[in-house]
Amino acid sequence: MTDDLKSSNVIWHHATVTRERRQKQNNHRGAILWFTGLSGAGKSTLAHAVEEELHQRGCRTFVLDGDNVRHGLCGDLSFSVDDRSENIRRISEVAKLMLEAGVITLTAFISPFREEREKARKIAPHGDFYEIYCRAPIDVCEDRDVKGFYKKARKGEIKEFTGISSPYEEPSKPELVVDTGTEDLEKCVEQVMNMLEERGVFTLVD
Repeated sequence: MTDDLKSSNVIWHHATVTRERRQKQNNHRGAILWFTGLSGAGKSTLAHAVEEELHQRGCRTFVLDGDNVRHGLCGDLSFSVDDRSENIRRISEVAKLMLEAGVITLTAFISPFREEREKARKIAPHGDFYEIYCRAPIDVCEDRDVKGFYKKARKGEIKEFTGISSPYEEPSKPELVVDTGTEDLEKCVEQVMNMLEERGVFTLVD
């Protein structure tokens, strides 16, 4: 992702308050939880529910939601293939900065292409990026479509809509697959929390 940077004469400033010190104060590791799936698969719902559970445990968290970031950070981007790619690049860089702050960052984006998700993974240190595939059949996603996007896409009113006129590439090796189309929310949250405990995100940093 750094290949296209246009800034020059910049250096990375190393703070005296390190990620390790922040994590020790937090009593948990920083992490990026990357929720991916079709529109209507339940990414945002699950991400916010997991955040609530983490918050109840005293963890420092933040959700980067697809709609919310387009109100400001990515408000200048359209939904073209190129702009969606840039959207994911920006979110990846923000998530990396929040990782340095020792925060458990949860992202809820369709992020339909494997290549873009792999780029997001590569900017994070090894073992800090968790791809969580929210798997739901497209008919279930359409039934949940309160905004009517799928109907508009099928009529050709929305171009390059993932699952209809633009592909969604399922993750090949995600850290977790959650069947959000069939499992209830409580069960899905439990699966994510169990994974985080098994990966040691909640282990006190020495």
